[in-house]
Amino acid sequence: MIRLLGLSGSLRHASSNTAVLRTLQQRVPDGIALKLHPLTDLPLYNGDFDTEEPPVAVARLREAIRQADGLVLCTPEYNAGTSGVMKNALDWASRPPKTSPLRSKHALIISASPAFTGGARAHAQLREALASTLSRVAVHPAVVIPQVFEKLKDGLLTDESNIQFALAAIQALTTEIRASRALTE
Repeated sequence: MIRLLGLSGSLRHASSNTAVLRTLQQRVPDGIALKLHPLTDLPLYNGDFDTEEPPVAVARLREAIRQADGLVLCTPEYNAGTSGVMKNALDWASRPPKTSPLRSKHALIISASPAFTGGARAHAQLREALASTLSRVAVHPAVVIPQVFEKLKDGLLTDESNIQFALAAIQALTTEIRASRALTE
């Protein structure tokens, strides 16, 4: 079983990014589990609180990342970049650097936006941030979902071409995870 952890960069109750993740959670193939982890209780990063006993929400996030084989990050684009929510989660999860749960963690980036660019700038910014954490971003064409509000119904993504493209990216991610496992066995 491949265990994936989904993180949405939006806190809105009716978040389109969370809708994308929920859709993928329902559609991943057998042998893959996608669990969503909320970021609503995560405090803003403050090094004064980044101690051996961090805030409870931080400890939960770090442990959820440790337990996952890979991450599926879905970000909106705000002001030509990733959301503060997503960046804050990465800031907390990337510490301490030598033992960070993000280090060598396989990750897939998805962006979804009402703009025609689909959040491509946020996607690129998130890729750069993950590289800085020494995460392994999946090798696959960028998964960007443009005009996302027109592709949602009842809290789920309905555009089949976007769903299939995202599922193909998840397949690429899991192939990389399995290849890494084979090298360590």
